[in-house]
Amino acid sequence: MNTTSLVVIAKSPVPGRVKTRLCPPCTPIEAAHIAEAALSDTLSVVADTPATARILALDGPPGPWIPEGFVIVPQLGQGLDERLANAFAAVTGPALLIGMDTPQVAPDQLTSAARVLHTPGFDAVLGPAEDGGWWTIGLRRPDPRVFIGVPMSTDHTCRDQRARLDRLGYRTTIVDTMRDVDTFSDVLEVASTIPASRFATAVTDIACEEAAAG
Repeated sequence: MNTTSLVVIAKSPVPGRVKTRLCPPCTPIEAAHIAEAALSDTLSVVADTPATARILALDGPPGPWIPEGFVIVPQLGQGLDERLANAFAAVTGPALLIGMDTPQVAPDQLTSAARVLHTPGFDAVLGPAEDGGWWTIGLRRPDPRVFIGVPMSTDHTCRDQRARLDRLGYRTTIVDTMRDVDTFSDVLEVASTIPASRFATAVTDIACEEAAAG
């Protein structure tokens, strides 16, 4: 694991630019507050996971929610497929990438997934999401062919991604399926599993404000 880079690809939590699917019931400011908490928890987990480097591929301005020890690189490319390819190009050697939508992830899950990249006979690791996407992908070495042209943000992205890896001859391990926080029902469900997190606190604060206003 000490020769694996961890990469987080994320948007800055700016109202109106993140978690727009939460509006309604959330306002853009509330959705951004939830997004910031999800990103903060994710970055904290990555900071607590052994790695040779920690990279944040960021779309937008940095903020105080970034812990020490992260190298910040801008997201480059038009579509998400290009941005993913360029995020991997920012590192050398084995790298594991995650997004900002699984604040319930734990260091041991990242460690286990990264370990695959140092296991003889395997070239990649893929973590499916319940909505048909994926929450993590790891490669032994950067390869833009893995991503370019793969349809992203669909209910079959994980299946398409696995098919691309197979066509390239990559030997892939599938790890735990996780739930992304895309809709408000996702937010409530995930928050209930991590009650001591920033994410759960943000959700509770918003729920309390809405109850008081009602």
